[in-house]
Amino acid sequence: MHIRVNDVVEVRSGDDRGTRAKVLTVDRTAGKLVVEGVNRVYKHVKRSQKNPQGGRLSKEMPVQISNVLLVCRSCGKATRTGARVANDGAKERFCKKCGASLGTLAPPKAAKK
Repeated sequence: MHIRVNDVVEVRSGDDRGTRAKVLTVDRTAGKLVVEGVNRVYKHVKRSQKNPQGGRLSKEMPVQISNVLLVCRSCGKATRTGARVANDGAKERFCKKCGASLGTLAPPKAAKK
């Protein structure tokens, strides 16, 4: 999974299709992520000490990772990502459309003796 927190993604399916927004949280075990302003629902809250007003709270719910695509910083298009080994030995993600690097996934490995 090559999507991280603070990445910009584009929603590809669902009610919010076409929306570009920032990733807030990633749940790797469930394969879901929370995107800012996407998949909003109302949670009805009873009056309490913590919430004296009560009423409806609007909050974001998780979406499947398969329903979003990462937006490349250099070409600005929603694209699939790949992993490759950089010249210094670090593993990095890259844009499949323009080939630009999108950050490292793992540091360089120590040379074997």
